[in-house]
Amino acid sequence: MLSSWTTPDCCQWEGIRCSNVTAHVLGLHLPGEFDVYEEITEEITNRYMRGEIQKSLMELRQLEYLNLSSNDFQDSHIPEFLGSLTNLKYLDLSSCVFGGEIPTLFGSLSHLRYLNLGQNSLEGSIPCQLGNLSQLHELYLARNSFEGNIPSQLGNLSQLQYLDIRFNSFKGNGIKIDDGGQWLSNLISLTHLYLYSVSSLDRSHSWLQAILNLPKLRELDLKDCSLSDHFIMSSKPSHFNSSTSLSVLHLSGNTFTSPMVFHWVSNFTSNLVELNLDGNFLEGSTSSHFGMVMNSLRNLDLSYNYFKARDLKSFTNICTLSSLYLNQNNLSEDLPSILDHLSSGCIKHSLQELDLSSNHITGTLSELSVFSSLKTLFLEQNHLSGKISRDIILPPQLESFSIQMNFFEGGILKSFGNACALRSLDISSNNLNEEFSLIIHHLSGCVRNSLQELSLSNNKINGTLPDLSVFLTLKRLDLTQNQLSGKISEGSKLPSSLEYLFTSLNNFEGGIPKSFGNACALRLLDMSRNSLSEEFPRIIHHLSGCARYSLENLYLNMNQINGTLPDFSTFTSLKGLYLSENKLNGEIPKDIQFPPQLEQLYMKSNSLKGVLSDYHFANMSKLQDLYLSYNSLALSFTQNWVPPFQLLTINLRSCKLGPTFPKWLQTQNKFQTIDISNASISDIVPEWFWAKLPLVNNWLHMNISYNNLQGIIPNFPQKNPFYKMSLGSNQFEGHIPLFLRDSFLLDLSKNKFSDSILFLCGNGTIKILYQLDLSHNQLSGQIPDCWSHFKSLTYLDMSHNKFSGKVPTSMSSLFDLQALLLRNNNLTNEIPFSLRSCTKLVMLDLAENKLTGPFPAWIGSNLKELQILSLGSNNFYGTLQTQICYLKNIQLLDLSINNLSGQIPKCINALFAMAQKVSNDYHQYSYDIGRVSGYNLYFLNEFFMWKGSKQMFMNNGLSLLRSIDLSSNHFSEEIPPEIEDLFELVSLNLSRNNLMGKIPSNLGKLASLEFVDLSRNQLVGSIPTSLTQIDRLSMLDLSHNYLTGEIPISTQLQSFDASSYEDNFDLCGLPLEKFCIKEESSNAEVHEDEYSFFNNDFFISMAFGFVVSFWMIFGSILFKRSWRHVYFNFLNNLADNIHIK
Repeated sequence: MLSSWTTPDCCQWEGIRCSNVTAHVLGLHLPGEFDVYEEITEEITNRYMRGEIQKSLMELRQLEYLNLSSNDFQDSHIPEFLGSLTNLKYLDLSSCVFGGEIPTLFGSLSHLRYLNLGQNSLEGSIPCQLGNLSQLHELYLARNSFEGNIPSQLGNLSQLQYLDIRFNSFKGNGIKIDDGGQWLSNLISLTHLYLYSVSSLDRSHSWLQAILNLPKLRELDLKDCSLSDHFIMSSKPSHFNSSTSLSVLHLSGNTFTSPMVFHWVSNFTSNLVELNLDGNFLEGSTSSHFGMVMNSLRNLDLSYNYFKARDLKSFTNICTLSSLYLNQNNLSEDLPSILDHLSSGCIKHSLQELDLSSNHITGTLSELSVFSSLKTLFLEQNHLSGKISRDIILPPQLESFSIQMNFFEGGILKSFGNACALRSLDISSNNLNEEFSLIIHHLSGCVRNSLQELSLSNNKINGTLPDLSVFLTLKRLDLTQNQLSGKISEGSKLPSSLEYLFTSLNNFEGGIPKSFGNACALRLLDMSRNSLSEEFPRIIHHLSGCARYSLENLYLNMNQINGTLPDFSTFTSLKGLYLSENKLNGEIPKDIQFPPQLEQLYMKSNSLKGVLSDYHFANMSKLQDLYLSYNSLALSFTQNWVPPFQLLTINLRSCKLGPTFPKWLQTQNKFQTIDISNASISDIVPEWFWAKLPLVNNWLHMNISYNNLQGIIPNFPQKNPFYKMSLGSNQFEGHIPLFLRDSFLLDLSKNKFSDSILFLCGNGTIKILYQLDLSHNQLSGQIPDCWSHFKSLTYLDMSHNKFSGKVPTSMSSLFDLQALLLRNNNLTNEIPFSLRSCTKLVMLDLAENKLTGPFPAWIGSNLKELQILSLGSNNFYGTLQTQICYLKNIQLLDLSINNLSGQIPKCINALFAMAQKVSNDYHQYSYDIGRVSGYNLYFLNEFFMWKGSKQMFMNNGLSLLRSIDLSSNHFSEEIPPEIEDLFELVSLNLSRNNLMGKIPSNLGKLASLEFVDLSRNQLVGSIPTSLTQIDRLSMLDLSHNYLTGEIPISTQLQSFDASSYEDNFDLCGLPLEKFCIKEESSNAEVHEDEYSFFNNDFFISMAFGFVVSFWMIFGSILFKRSWRHVYFNFLNNLADNIHIK
């Protein structure tokens, strides 16, 4: 706007109004741009002016009109001298980020009729001097931080028509004032009063009586005022006059529970046209009295309560009611029953709009034609299901019908095609599975002459795209996320009236037919996330009919479109071109130009090459978002080139911008996101770039990482907070500047910073810094002990530096900390006991330091949310106590290379996360910064010894890992068999200890194991055959033990190197060179198999028989002489025969 102020005559400037008689400046209309859509989030599209309002404005003594709203005067107060502009009739300073108090001199603006100071950060009390503005018609003070009572002097404003004090933080007794609120009754001209969120109103009733006496009051807003049933019960109807003028009453967001509120309302006003009671806790039946006396009520909002269908009877006899909102209640009956309740009274003839969405309504669609005047019906987000009955007839006047987010099946009935007034039909997010051509056929009745919006997204509709030209008025068609497939034929014509076509997330192939280019009204075409594979120049050629004059947004991202960029400058209305994640290739021609109206250009993640010069952008004065990342492009501009555009988003990651820092960025003053990472820049960042950052809009997202940027970052005063600042992987050095503390996420890793004291210990509380990464720098000395400043810190990484000394005790004040990484420093002493206060810790990595002391048992007792605990390569000693088993969420436990001893706790099977399939790909934390709140996701990274080398596990790779590493300690006794219960364990390293006994026999039950190292212990016995069952095992080391026997035979176990089994007592078999001696064992096995009947019983029987037989024979010889003679004669003869031979 100010760029137009070039001519000598200021009265010709935009935003200036002068007197036709005296040529004095009478009006300044210089607001920023405010997008109505962004009002909910309170975002200003463009704030044109910043800084402070200069005193030179006082020279405009005749000024009557001043509008500076939606500009940026942050950290400044409203100038007192504005009160000297006594001719002012209109003053708008809303949404200007002013702080401080309202100047009392404003009471001197006696001609003022309009004053708007809303949506700032004003505080203190409302000055009583505003009561002097006797000509004031409208006063807006909403959305500030005022406190105290509203001054009674405002009662002097007898001409005041609008009073808006919503969303303030009044303290004390609400709006109670000295005369009990009687001053309100003096506002005899008041028509609109907004007290939204003014608290403590329920402590008095006098203010209400005063309001009801106002003769012209038409609208009263009492939303979120903490009014309750007690307020109703304590107010006697006889004490109140009935207001005859009040037509709109807002009671939303209070704490009413009893339906008595309806009776109460009807006692003091029966002429209401609109009543809003949404967002209370109302339930139960209402009296018939309300329905009988409310003879003017047209709009009734009861959404976000707890009503059931049977509670609605009294509303059905309000014969004037045209709009009834019951969304988000407790309606759980079937739809026919609910409609029966509603159609039992005269409301069935008057009702034009009915909202039953977001309840628990069951059943299927029932008869609706009884509601003869119904124009809008919302049944979305319920539990309706089944196929729609063929008998259903829609109301003849129905214009808008939504049944999205239910469970309907099948298709659309022919009767829908006969709804001649229907303009909008939404059946998205159901289970429709009919062929699309049949759906179109059923809708080809008279509805084709009226239907303007048709949404069928997120179903299972199949087939391809038929001819749609029969729909004469259709403007918007949404087919997103279905099962449409195949090539779109040339016979698929679009309606001549169609403006928006959404077909993303389907399986269309080939290209875009020429017929699409003849859709002369088409403004948006979304065919992203399909399988289109045609060359891009051919697609542009097919769209070059009359559509090239109307098309504003073309979404073709995430397809397989190939070819290079054609010249599409003939698309004169194109504002958004989305070509990311395709297969575009080749060099960009030097002579092509982009459409002059283009605002968004997305071409990231392709294979484009070549050089983009200032010629390509010469006519793009409206360009706002530029996405060229992940191509092989170079941006080469003339040295003093001034771009015609002001970018909001600069996304040039991996493009070649260097080696010098791009000077053209000096002209960009509005960017909210800038990513020039990995851009081959090797230079000192110019001071003008750092000076620009504190002045840009709120929540800057900047990524300049992975370059070779050098130098010291200067310090600048910071006005606006940053969102994400990524400066990692560069060569920055020196101190860390203080202004970077006003970041939400700050990554300074992999640089050469050497001083963090000013940054960490500077004055002031750091309220918004949630993630801080200072890893891989040259920071040394003790870690500064001033962490109590960092109230919001959730993620802190200071690993891979040169810090020494103790872990600071003030870190215990980081109550929201979820990840603490101090790996690879020179920290000593014990882990401070005070760290037990950080109970939200998910990751604690203190590995590779010189920490000492007994293993802290309080870690298990207090830090029960831990998923990653890495204390390896330190000097911890003592036993591992059973408190370690309290870590039920632990997924990675690394205590390796310490001096721990004793037994591995048998309760190790209590580490439940190692026995369950739970994948935490990301973590999140909540944030609350002023009026902005929500959740932010972050990922964890961790170094871990894997298959013999230290590797970095990131994101989902880390989330899938379940690992225990107790190696290089002095653990003794046996490996607890309870370890066999950790079914999801992926890595187990118990090497280099003094473990004895056998390897647990059922270790092979752990089917997820990929890495097992039990080497250099004193394990005995054989290798369990269960290990042959582990299919994933890719690394096994059992060497340097006392194992015996044959190595079990399996594909895996024989595939390992012999070193995995070396230096054992008596192991044999492949892959070792020592073969097992199999003969004896083989014969024994055969003998055992063939003569298995020679069991213990057999040998006992044989011995018993031998003893009995021996004593029978020998006893006979001993006791019978004749037997003795015969026996000895036999022996003599036997001896003689032997002797002769």
